[in-house]
Amino acid sequence: MIVRIMGEGQVRLADSHLAELDKLDDELLAEMENGDGPGFRRTLQALLAEVRALGEPLPDESLEPSDLILPSSDATLDEVRELLSDNGGLIPGA
Repeated sequence: MIVRIMGEGQVRLADSHLAELDKLDDELLAEMENGDGPGFRRTLQALLAEVRALGEPLPDESLEPSDLILPSSDATLDEVRELLSDNGGLIPGA
């Protein structure tokens, strides 16, 4: 699966990692629902760090269709809420 982190690039990530990422996604959703700004920031950073650690970066000149698109590390709570309004989570179907 190809994951794009907005403003950074793409990584190739094994489907087997979706369950791990889904746990962080669930935490992120709960923090957003509770308006927990610091928790949201911490969990978003953890989610992105996990994708970076588990994934293999694709070359900058490579442009593959993305299976998942994650917000940048500096995305606001409102920006992520807008992304989630379409999917019900950043990691759909995991």
